[in-house]
Amino acid sequence: MDNPQPDWAIYLAQMTAIHGITLDDARRAELVIQFTRIAAMAEPLMALELDDRLEIAGVYSA
Repeated sequence: MDNPQPDWAIYLAQMTAIHGITLDDARRAELVIQFTRIAAMAEPLMALELDDRLEIAGVYSA
């Protein structure tokens, strides 16, 4: 499965606008780097094929 990476700068611009957060250029650039790193770490896990017969996790209720 080939999932292209999102444009993290656009994502960050949208999320900061939605949440009313103001970031300076240095903070914005660092967050783009961190999002890219997190996505790279998650990529092998997201590529893992799961058996269709596996049960989904239950919903916890207290």
